[in-house]
Amino acid sequence: MALNDKYEAVIGLEVHAQLATNSKLFCGDSTSFGAAPNTHISPITMGHPGTLPKTNRKAVEYAIRMGLACNCEIEKDNYFARKNYFYPDLPKGYQVSQHTTPICKGGYITIHTAAGERKVQLNRIHMEEDAGKSIHDLDDQFTCIDLNRAGTPLVEIVTEPDLFSAEEAWQYVTEVRRLVRWIGICDGNMEEGSLRCDANVSIRLKGETRLGTKVEVKNLNSIRNVKKAIGYEIERMIALVENGGKVQQQTRGFNASNDTTFAIRDKEEANDYRYFPDPDLAPFHLTDAFIKEIGAGLPALPNALIETYQTQYGLNEYDAKHLCDEKETADYFNRVINYTTHYKAAANWILGPVRQYLNENNTGFAELTISPALLAELIQLVEDGKVNFSIATAKLFPLMMSEKGSPLAIAERLNLIQVNDTNELESWINDTLQSMPGKVSEYKKGKKGLIGLFMGDIKKRSKGKADPKIVTILLEQKLND
Repeated sequence: MALNDKYEAVIGLEVHAQLATNSKLFCGDSTSFGAAPNTHISPITMGHPGTLPKTNRKAVEYAIRMGLACNCEIEKDNYFARKNYFYPDLPKGYQVSQHTTPICKGGYITIHTAAGERKVQLNRIHMEEDAGKSIHDLDDQFTCIDLNRAGTPLVEIVTEPDLFSAEEAWQYVTEVRRLVRWIGICDGNMEEGSLRCDANVSIRLKGETRLGTKVEVKNLNSIRNVKKAIGYEIERMIALVENGGKVQQQTRGFNASNDTTFAIRDKEEANDYRYFPDPDLAPFHLTDAFIKEIGAGLPALPNALIETYQTQYGLNEYDAKHLCDEKETADYFNRVINYTTHYKAAANWILGPVRQYLNENNTGFAELTISPALLAELIQLVEDGKVNFSIATAKLFPLMMSEKGSPLAIAERLNLIQVNDTNELESWINDTLQSMPGKVSEYKKGKKGLIGLFMGDIKKRSKGKADPKIVTILLEQKLND
């Protein structure tokens, strides 16, 4: 029996999402990324005596948006607490957090695994301020501190111990990133630190109900690293226990250069933080009307849209899911189908030529110059048989990016309209068959795959203007005479 068949992993994740506000959680300092070190700070960020913080209303709205999107119960009576611990990039000597009184309780996030759809249960979502950043590789003798990030508003999304493999954790973080981007509360850029993940990992014998000793792997800054770190940690724990060792509760880091984890410190317990209500911040009450207004402003969420695309528009699961990978893709599709009922064709265009163009040009739908209405016209040209798909994608679509005017006008100007006149088509077919008498003989003896060769030659002779559907019918008739 393999060791992984003997044990099971139990994983809980804490995902920190930086809220996309212009200013910090308790003052007006900018949250923009990339400024010179220690320029987005003020006496409030630094915690100077006599300063009074004030709660950012937009951050509260964003936290509620996330809670509603995750099916949480919204706590109406809220306050912030001080979480006391020393760290060089924590300028006040404490962090302001809602850890003990979360604004969002319970809830779940749906993931799609090889075993099917599953709801990962959440414990809470709470607001807190970020710390600054310690930089260890700028100076050989000193650690440098940049406090620009200190005070930036975060939501921490905390699961129950309800994930059971590195693959499930990877799926979950992928879904969280899509969701925070979808509802517009966070840009999800893990490379800039605006989405970070801590993983609590333990193992136990299969069949056990009690949780094993957990290890927390901190500050995983890419979805790939989440999967690698958890996978490594599970294997490390199993090997440790099998060799007679004992798992210690500790905090570990992840070394991305060799995909291993390393011990940082023994893990503190919650009571080490000495939480107490922040005396400088007033408690706040959320009304039903305020929560309802925020809920009304939420867009249709990805899983609901996927179902709509399949049941209402007849798309397959693959197309529906990929249209909902990013909100801007789904938004563009929704605008296109205002002008056409060829839903499958619209999905094919957006997931094919349109996405390829955006990827090759490193741009997004916001910069796409072809409007949804014009793309619908192009789709109609192909569906009507006036232009074949390959000509439309290779010639018409690129020209529509730079030229004004309808696709029909461009196609007519360039003489790209498909020929369906049987006399002209038969002329091309006859020329092709006369040029390949040996291949015609092979076809008639049973080598039916040669029809592709004939079709290719006819396409070349017609410069792509021959209607392939009619050509196929006429060609088969002549070959089978």
